[in-house]
Amino acid sequence: MAQKDGPTSPTKQGDLSGHRTSMVEKGPFCSAHCTCGWRGPARRARSLARSDAEVHVRG
Repeated sequence: MAQKDGPTSPTKQGDLSGHRTSMVEKGPFCSAHCTCGWRGPARRARSLARSDAEVHVRG
């Protein structure tokens, strides 16, 4: 079952660009998803998924 965390970070980066990202966990994997439809690759480390989201938002 997929589970959503809150925003990837407490910064306002997502608000400034119009992108809001969240972490979705599925089994041992975590991936970043954005309200624009973008989805990052599945990662075993949450920190890597968060980094993917930050790169997407700064984009």
